Amino acid sequence: MRPSTTALERGTSSLATLPPLLPGILLTAAIAAIAIAIRSLTGWTALSPLILSIIIGMLIRNTLSLPAAIEPGIGFSLKRILRFGITLLGLQVTVAQILSLGGAALVMVALTLAASFLAIRLAGRALGVDSQLTDLIAAGTSVCGASAVIAANTVVRGKQEHVAYAVACVTLFGSISMLAYPLLASPLGLDERAYGLWSGATIHEVAQVVAASFQAGDVAGQFGTISKLARVVLLAPLVMTLALALRSGANGKGQSGGVPMPWFVLGFIAMMAVNSVVDIPTEASKSIVMLTNFLLSMALGAMGLQANIAKLKAEGWRPLALGAFGWVFIAAFGFVMLKLFGF
Repeated sequence: MRPSTTALERGTSSLATLPPLLPGILLTAAIAAIAIAIRSLTGWTALSPLILSIIIGMLIRNTLSLPAAIEPGIGFSLKRILRFGITLLGLQVTVAQILSLGGAALVMVALTLAASFLAIRLAGRALGVDSQLTDLIAAGTSVCGASAVIAANTVVRGKQEHVAYAVACVTLFGSISMLAYPLLASPLGLDERAYGLWSGATIHEVAQVVAASFQAGDVAGQFGTISKLARVVLLAPLVMTLALALRSGANGKGQSGGVPMPWFVLGFIAMMAVNSVVDIPTEASKSIVMLTNFLLSMALGAMGLQANIAKLKAEGWRPLALGAFGWVFIAAFGFVMLKLFGF
């Protein structure tokens, strides 16, 4: 006699009758919705739904047995939805906003980003950290946290455990900065403008910058937010440069075409150009921001669904030490640049 069908088997059979992409997309969308709801219910705006999504995804992946039917949709969220979300990020910044910082501040932000990225890569090599994980930690620390990690991974193509580890690093050290920076403004002799620039140029996540900078006043908050947006804009050239460098290295090893070109970053730039010349209504702009966060949260949820906690632990302490180094370096270098440029 054939054994009775289990609930899991019945559920798997039902999923199999749906369009191939739908089950996985619905799961990642549910994860994103839960993450955004948690942020909304707690009222803590510095709690990024992107970070919550990868945590929820990892909890599901490592506690439940998931049916194979969800895999195509998870892959779609990791690739197509991710790229679309990054493209939409361009609609959150305008050329006028960036230029309002002034030439000296823009140069300071760019130098801090470039120096931090290169220093972390060199430190990663010295510590013996996997090169792909090093690049992800470098991107997340120097540019814009989790968004930069997942954007850089489109060309780095690290393991999902690498992505999870890098996101954990930028979350941990960015959160420490968010709490510590307001306490340092007075001892370091920073006025509101200088403190805002320092926060925006060196703290990891956009939400963390907003939370830290506005504690020193509206002027600090405005300069912090705009300088952080300048770093977000630099995500596009950084990812493209990284792709070219990795592609060149692959060609040198006889692996032509091994590294994909991130053409979606051109969409990011195009969206920024559109936002600079078209006056998007405030309500529409808010909806776009919500959609962007939702799509990127879906992508992070998908990454969490493919991350194995046991493999994450196996990476050891060295990547964490690299993240700590990057955190200290960008804060110190950014402060030195601040003083050199007379802020």
